[in-house]
Amino acid sequence: MMIEHPFDNPNGWALFFASAEIPVLRRTAEELRRLHEDAERTDTRIIAQAVMHDPLLTLRVLQYIEVHRGERQVTDITTIERALVMIGIGPFFRDFENLPVVEDRLKNHPRAMIGLIKVITRARKAASWAFDWALIRHDLDCDEVRLAALLRYVSEMLMWCFAPTLALNARAMQEQDRHLRTSAIQQQVYQTRLDDLQLELAKQWHLPELLTTLMDPGKADNHRVKNVKLACDLARHSANGWNDEALPDDYAAICELLHIELPNLMEKLDLDPETALPAIN
Repeated sequence: MMIEHPFDNPNGWALFFASAEIPVLRRTAEELRRLHEDAERTDTRIIAQAVMHDPLLTLRVLQYIEVHRGERQVTDITTIERALVMIGIGPFFRDFENLPVVEDRLKNHPRAMIGLIKVITRARKAASWAFDWALIRHDLDCDEVRLAALLRYVSEMLMWCFAPTLALNARAMQEQDRHLRTSAIQQQVYQTRLDDLQLELAKQWHLPELLTTLMDPGKADNHRVKNVKLACDLARHSANGWNDEALPDDYAAICELLHIELPNLMEKLDLDPETALPAIN
């Protein structure tokens, strides 16, 4: 089912996505089949890497853990590797085979498929940066920070999957006027802000409270939340090119978070200062 018009009630989106069958990337499905065939030499770490290459499958695993939560499980599972240990390799391959594939779902919407891939690529970059910065900050669990960054824009990914026409409209408005606030465009096109939808979905899916907090930009006074937010901001702004006018503020905030100087940040981002630094002059 494709959604062509926004729900009148913002909660309509949350209710729809909460029960939707979320597809995964074809490459992910093929990788799971390959790992299953070589199950004797596969461990939870290897499977976790494959899962976290696809934010949509990552979300499915977290949903699965909550649905199958046992009475003896008193603590939340906040990383994919721990989730896989809880599920078990055999049951995982049994219950995560023949998954719906997003390329099939969007076969008549090639531009939406490109839009989705761009958001997923952005999420992967944000997750990688968030993890690296968490290491620098000596975070107690860097994998939790990485997971939160990977899922930060999952509501946008779902729009590309289930409401491609609306998602393309939102993208067109943004490209026509870069000065328009993203939240204002979302409110106009979807009748809801995706940040608000994201947090509502986290409640609907009963995602771990810690992950929900880490994905909430409204709680950026917390250093772990700020880590996630800044990684996602940098991924979003740099996707427009390294001359995006929002990048100077990103650089300054990241340097403050990590207690490093700007040249050190450029090195960690593997950027050529002569190319990237003019954006802050």
